[in-house]
Amino acid sequence: MIRRHSNIRFLIFSFLVCYSFVGQAQKKFTLSGQIKDADTGEFLIGVTVYLPDYQQGNITNAYGFYSISLPNSIDSIEVKYSYVGYQSKSFKLAPNQNHTLNIELQTGQELDEVVISAESLQEKLDRTQMGVETLDMQDIKNIPVIFGEADIIKILQFKPGVTSGGEGSSGLFVRGGSNDQNLVLLDETLIYNPSHLFGFFSVFNPDVVRAVDLYKSDFPAQHGGRLSSIMDVKLREGNNKKFSGTGGIGLISSRLTLEGPLQKGKSSFLIAGRRTYFDIFTRAINRANQDDPDYSPIPDYFFYDLDAKLNFQLSEKDQLFVSAYLGRDVFSFENESFNFDFNWGNTSANVRWNHIFSPKLFANLSVFYTDYQYDIQNRFDIFTFNLGSHIRDFGAKVDFDWLPFNNRHLIRFGASFINHSFEVGRIELGSDDNSLGFNSNLTRGGNEFAAYINDEIEISERLKTNIGLRLSGFQNQENVDIGLEPRISARYKLSENIALKGSFARMFQYLHLIGNSGASLPTDIWYPSTKLVNPQRSDQTSLGLSFLLGKGKYLLTTEGYYKDMQNQLDLKDGAQIFANPELEQEFVFGNGWSYGGEIYIEKKEGRTTGWLGYTLSWTWRKFGESNGNAAINNGEPFHPRYDRRHDFSAVITHQLSRKFTLTLAWVYNTGNAYSLPTRIAAFQGTEGTEPLFVPIYEARNTFRLPDYHRLDIGLVWKFFHRWGASDLTFSIYNAYNRRNAYFIFVETITQGEDNNQTLFDTQRFQARQVTLFPIIPTLTYNFKF
Repeated sequence: MIRRHSNIRFLIFSFLVCYSFVGQAQKKFTLSGQIKDADTGEFLIGVTVYLPDYQQGNITNAYGFYSISLPNSIDSIEVKYSYVGYQSKSFKLAPNQNHTLNIELQTGQELDEVVISAESLQEKLDRTQMGVETLDMQDIKNIPVIFGEADIIKILQFKPGVTSGGEGSSGLFVRGGSNDQNLVLLDETLIYNPSHLFGFFSVFNPDVVRAVDLYKSDFPAQHGGRLSSIMDVKLREGNNKKFSGTGGIGLISSRLTLEGPLQKGKSSFLIAGRRTYFDIFTRAINRANQDDPDYSPIPDYFFYDLDAKLNFQLSEKDQLFVSAYLGRDVFSFENESFNFDFNWGNTSANVRWNHIFSPKLFANLSVFYTDYQYDIQNRFDIFTFNLGSHIRDFGAKVDFDWLPFNNRHLIRFGASFINHSFEVGRIELGSDDNSLGFNSNLTRGGNEFAAYINDEIEISERLKTNIGLRLSGFQNQENVDIGLEPRISARYKLSENIALKGSFARMFQYLHLIGNSGASLPTDIWYPSTKLVNPQRSDQTSLGLSFLLGKGKYLLTTEGYYKDMQNQLDLKDGAQIFANPELEQEFVFGNGWSYGGEIYIEKKEGRTTGWLGYTLSWTWRKFGESNGNAAINNGEPFHPRYDRRHDFSAVITHQLSRKFTLTLAWVYNTGNAYSLPTRIAAFQGTEGTEPLFVPIYEARNTFRLPDYHRLDIGLVWKFFHRWGASDLTFSIYNAYNRRNAYFIFVETITQGEDNNQTLFDTQRFQARQVTLFPIIPTLTYNFKF
């Protein structure tokens, strides 16, 4: 009996020892922290944290935070931190407890300016996401652009699958989507019109931009509300180590950025401004010619941007960011009998709080405000005419990064809410003596909300998937729309240097741009979904192969896609969008689809870098009778203006020496689809009067503008000073002076007549091409201290 108890006690003791050992063996610890730039104290996005002995790793998020599980081991584990353009660091840790390791990485040892890249080509091959374009800040500064204004959107237009609305335009048309189907975020705050100068420049000052990502197909689950792309622009936090500044003086504008610590190593500020000076020269010219009765004054025009950001480290686990943007365009013209004033712009603000709840859980809470408006004021003698539109958003969102089990899962989840307020295309007419008066004021509102979850799963070393689900909706006084948006992508490595990728994404869009001109004109009207206006929807499927070539120096990607778009919105022929208070009566609804293939090869290291891109694509729209309105193009499918069959771009940058860098950028694409009249109808009034000629358009966009191509050349000459660095950037836009078509119009020409001819017999009609930009050389001086 006693022996039997001894055996039981021995078995129980043995079980407890084994359970304790197994429990200790199964217990895993976590390494986490944040990674910063050693010179500025700014967080680094996309730093690789890697365990070489176990071939496991992770990358830092948008706020430099990382978390990685340490495998069970009785020996110390090596951890390596690496980032393109920075010196790598390695540490050895004992996997017997949770570790918090905050790292500062030094830039490389090159004497000249280091090229800072968001990710290496190997990382691009390994990730699951497809259709993502990431811009390096040095690319933005080196690539020549019109008037020397470095521009993020114009550089994105060199990427495959992305086209512009026309010569010089900063609009984006991504994989057959229209310009309003791009979600543009500046520091996580929505920007409705990212354009200056009627679409020729964007609102982004490159001196304050930290990172730019454009998603064309495999959309992250935390983003939604648009069908075609997500453009995520993040601002720098500001240098918390020392006071510094950057700036530039160009042909049409100057800019200045100042940054520095509020409390060294703990908090920082950044403030930047940019302004054009067209108006200074035009006013001087107008004053010099004010006494000439035949002189026509030149209109005043200028734009400006202001960016500001504050960054506070409240504790080891808490960070607070406050960022704001203000941009305005001001256009005015005045003479004795006519005044015209046109103002438009964006205002945005964002307060963000980061908190590290545990080594495995990171949270970001944002509260934001967006205001976009335009206002046109005209005065003819005693009569006034005002036209405008106004959008105001208040919103909040929360995002979590969670590493729950091991390094094979990364779960992101969160929710968002936005209250939209619209004043849609108000128009006012009046006179000084109150004999004439008219007012059309249309207001709309609604609440947009969403919740999402996404799991990035490493099933094996070869197979990695990204599975997400987003539930979105829009509520107003009339109804509630709900959309379920699945997202899935996968990467399978056929070998170390070849990866097969595929993705599917559904997107809903609850806000619509009415009268979309393609040139980002601010007179277009944003309109919410209502009981009659259904949300737009797109389903996009993509499949591609990626190859690392030349011992990892080149990345070749090929990608095919098909996108189906439902509930597309357009205006009926002859729509009265500004005067009709029942604006929805002017709408027609239809569908669209696009498909194509892209080839892209990229090189990021060495003295010669750059990329080549080619796109073959088709885009269609179809609008039948709807809402009591006639069909567009008789209900037959047609190509929208931005449909282009072929699109090729080449961007090559070569470092000639430590001081000189040469960049060549060449672009070629099929001309935009265009509508031209096929016949002219003539109407004769009373005998002897001039006839009235009316063009007849039988089908929409059946013609093509001539093929577009141009070469841009840029040369950067760097100087190194005791106080900092500077450079002279010389660029030539349209170097071989190609006369590309901006638009075509039909001109009526009256010929000589004899006694037997009528007025109808003496008319001839000829299509004429209007070009915009000839060869334009530019010199810009940039400095940094």
